[in-house]
Amino acid sequence: MNLQQLIEQYIAFRKSLGELQGTNADSLRKFGRSVGDEADIGDVREDQVAAFVAGPASATRSWHHRFSVVRTFYRYAVSRHYVAAAPLPRVIPKRPPPFVPYIYSHDDLLRLLQAVASDRRHRTSLEPITTRTILLLMYGAGLRVREVVSLDNASVDLAASLLTIQQTKFGKTRLVPVGPQLRHILERYASRLPAPLSDAPFFTTHRGARVKIDTLQQNFEFFRKQAGIVRNSGTGEQPRLHDLRHTFAVHRLTSWYQQGANVNVLLPMLSTYLGHVHLRHTQVYLSMTPALLHEANKRFENYLGKENVHV
Repeated sequence: MNLQQLIEQYIAFRKSLGELQGTNADSLRKFGRSVGDEADIGDVREDQVAAFVAGPASATRSWHHRFSVVRTFYRYAVSRHYVAAAPLPRVIPKRPPPFVPYIYSHDDLLRLLQAVASDRRHRTSLEPITTRTILLLMYGAGLRVREVVSLDNASVDLAASLLTIQQTKFGKTRLVPVGPQLRHILERYASRLPAPLSDAPFFTTHRGARVKIDTLQQNFEFFRKQAGIVRNSGTGEQPRLHDLRHTFAVHRLTSWYQQGANVNVLLPMLSTYLGHVHLRHTQVYLSMTPALLHEANKRFENYLGKENVHV
């Protein structure tokens, strides 16, 4: 069978399960193009797969991501007898240390917003209120970058304090309620917009175009540096815009511990709110910060104290 056709068949199969979206589908299509439009699945050689997986540099997270995508595709192909065996690389480089997201402190967030408010650049496509609202929405609702810039006016129901997030990373649509403070911030931003069309973008540049992810990332990097927010871990990886989503999850969990809430019961709700298909996806966001560890230890010590009373 033609490789490109089988890739499209596999992508359609995964989409029907609500699993494969965006990056993985793009990677598979790039793999097909790297081998050739006319290639048959049975003619793909190990060196061709290895060349695609290696990409511009080996032994990186990208190498392991591409390898995982191709390996999963070949499991599908082998299980349906399109090919007898997968021509995967036999030598697998050591996986790099897991990426640790940066969890912004409340002071970090304050300095970041102050940097936005004091912006005096003339040649920029985003007004300070637009950037400020996006940052607060990402932190206050734990949204992904793509989910924020994809919002249309019809997706933002301020009267009901409800956001409709369409076609997320896992191909789902979910409803995200927001609190009164965040609703007020969104209302303040929306009040400056012209008479809205339902299918018009909610977040726009000063020319009325939808905000692009690259533009938002570049603006964030400028303000992050202005605010002096850096990671001194020696890895060279600096705090990202997406880390606001991680921060939302960690701060929410810490708050629940401080309130004495039943975290085991609430964690699946957090997973649903974030739009995760499986609870294990949420666990990636729950990096242990000193504050979170402190609250967890307090909870455990209280538990031990109660147990000793009954001994």
